[in-house]
Amino acid sequence: MNKLILFELNEVPIRIVDYFRGARPSSWIARNYTKLKKFTTVSENQGHLSPWNTWPTVHRGVSNDRHFIADFNQDLSEVDREFPPIWQLLSRSGIRTGLFGSLHSYPLPSDLSGYDFYIPDVFAAGSECFPDRVEAFQEINLRLSRGSARNVDPGVPYGDVLKGLRGFRGLGFRLGTIADVGGQIVQEKLDPWKTVRRRTYQSVLAFDVFYKLLRDKQPDFVTFFTNHVASSMHRYWAAAFPDEYEDLRYDREWIDTYDNEILFAMGKADKMLERLGRFVDTHPEYKLLVTSSMGQHAIECEPVETQLYIVDHGKFMSMLHLEPGDYAVLPAMLPQFNYAISDAKTSLFENNLRQLRVNGELVGYRQHEGGSFSIDLGQPNLKETAISLNGRSVNIVESGMDNVVIEDKSSSTAYHIPEGHLFSYHPSHHEEPLGEHELPTTEIAPLILRNFGVSVPGYMKSSTVSDHLPV
Repeated sequence: MNKLILFELNEVPIRIVDYFRGARPSSWIARNYTKLKKFTTVSENQGHLSPWNTWPTVHRGVSNDRHFIADFNQDLSEVDREFPPIWQLLSRSGIRTGLFGSLHSYPLPSDLSGYDFYIPDVFAAGSECFPDRVEAFQEINLRLSRGSARNVDPGVPYGDVLKGLRGFRGLGFRLGTIADVGGQIVQEKLDPWKTVRRRTYQSVLAFDVFYKLLRDKQPDFVTFFTNHVASSMHRYWAAAFPDEYEDLRYDREWIDTYDNEILFAMGKADKMLERLGRFVDTHPEYKLLVTSSMGQHAIECEPVETQLYIVDHGKFMSMLHLEPGDYAVLPAMLPQFNYAISDAKTSLFENNLRQLRVNGELVGYRQHEGGSFSIDLGQPNLKETAISLNGRSVNIVESGMDNVVIEDKSSSTAYHIPEGHLFSYHPSHHEEPLGEHELPTTEIAPLILRNFGVSVPGYMKSSTVSDHLPV
């Protein structure tokens, strides 16, 4: 049995790993690539792929036609009983577990006795953490996430954040990290467009907190999730790989501005992996697993000048005949908006929502158990915005919606594909051929369970790659 560190590098395909190690031959990934056991992972999910449905597949060992998790803030109590996530299965079996940021991990478990630490994801509805001394950082973490959903909010005071880091004694922030964040603040003054890198620095800060918890507690199994590379790929793939598009409408200035952003984001991920690699080198009872739940590739796109968002929740709900006490705003990743609706108003809300149109098209939404709704907006570059409810026109100001200017003009220049990656690192690994094996993401959870000698539930698949197990 090996202790395991599961580094969840969201949506990064092997294509980007190869691009990075070619451009950065002195990086940790490039230096160690031939010693990694490598897999091309494949998501077997049906329909639209998103991190909110592909990570539950990794964590639960069943695809989305069985777990039915599609959005944040769903009531997961029933699916947790039927298909519990890997951290629940391990902690219940006496495997000391640490969790940091894995998706769908909020709220905290009622029984924390099997965990050394438990820090929920950045879409959590509250800042509760275990240990509770991390909650002050989590409050900042959640604030940064909500202030950088589409445009980075320059109103988020990074100077105050930097001062706060100095005051968070015992959380693990290194002087080098504080200096790096300080340098970022200076760079933003010189080149304001570099505020887009705040998304990456959020993961850099979180990793320091995670690493100290790992070093101090040394649990048997631990996770760390980061979305910063995925965010950069969505926005700036077209800048890094303009030749992959038949009709690229971004100009040369935009390409030259953002062409190194994926490399920048991967560089910060590489520094995290280098620290974990050194940790494994000195603690050989551990193995490092680096994985994604799917990947990305180029899609045809055009510059996005504006997107339609809800900017005033009160006006939006008033349009749908709800009062302030009838709803609560839930965390979401734009262009999705999530709400919890009171039982008394659920039918009224849905009846109105199903008659809400933008330029004649019905607005998409999903209702979840427990009275929560997910609403899909984000219509780009609207020349006119005609909003109607139950056949009657609604002024856009009174609707609570607006066409928000997108500062970097980035659209989704890359989007989700089933193929991702899984790499395994240990100092005892010998150099291997560069070819990769294929691994369905439903088989990651059973591989981890077998490593710890924990019984694999009958609903999980048996491995088809037993000759090349990464653990």
